[in-house]
Amino acid sequence: MNTAEQVKQAVQDHYGAIARGDKSGCGCSDKGTVAKVIGYSEEELALAGDANLGLGCGNPLAMESIRPGMTVLDLGSGAGFDAFLAWRKVGSTGRVIGVDMTDDMLAQARKNAENLGATNVEFRKGFIEALPVEDASVDLVISNCVINLSPDKPAVFREIFRVLKPGGRFAVSDLVLLADLPETVKKDVSAYVGCVAGASPIADYIRLATDTGFENLSIPQIALGSKLMDVLAPDAPSMQKQTGCCGSDLAQIDGVGFDVAAQAARAVASIKLHGRKPE
Repeated sequence: MNTAEQVKQAVQDHYGAIARGDKSGCGCSDKGTVAKVIGYSEEELALAGDANLGLGCGNPLAMESIRPGMTVLDLGSGAGFDAFLAWRKVGSTGRVIGVDMTDDMLAQARKNAENLGATNVEFRKGFIEALPVEDASVDLVISNCVINLSPDKPAVFREIFRVLKPGGRFAVSDLVLLADLPETVKKDVSAYVGCVAGASPIADYIRLATDTGFENLSIPQIALGSKLMDVLAPDAPSMQKQTGCCGSDLAQIDGVGFDVAAQAARAVASIKLHGRKPE
């Protein structure tokens, strides 16, 4: 079994390579199509531009109201896709902070911010288990298919609770499990960085939020893994089609065949989870 530090390093290396333009480990060749399938509009894609790297499993902003003047924090902000969409909504009086652990992603995000003239968007280096953000300073926390990559998810939810103002909210998209994964998938770090092996059972994921103290929890959307992947890769070979976007990592695991890949796809779902910190 991989240690937490090994998992972190593998995730960091994987997404650093994507930021540098190496897509050999990711099956998301049509970034615009993928983004539209998971809930982004043409207008949002046009605004984000180069910040869309074809990653993520949903649009955490799709059902969340952002008002001018708010402070929004994006966990695992990558090249800044969701951060820039939030920036457009908070206006000149608001503020957006992105946190990412990968130097190459941060460099790309800062370059994108400069190109967009997004002067009130800031990208900080840090881990989502120990956010470089002040206590009770944020109105809304967003995250897109990132929390499932953390080997210490309870710490992530504690940090979200800490940085939110009383009454502040979170809106995240993430992968969860509806059934057990095959052991060969569960134990392999390449499946972890592909967001599959790191996913928690849906009941455990919700319990993380309730145990932290969040209230008014809701799941406004659930997309089943097998159905989602059929849309994301309709013309792909069976293995990639069953494992989905960026699921080529799963196909590299020794001994994983079609049946195992199909079982993994059926076990996974993408959800949106929203909640609120008590006043």
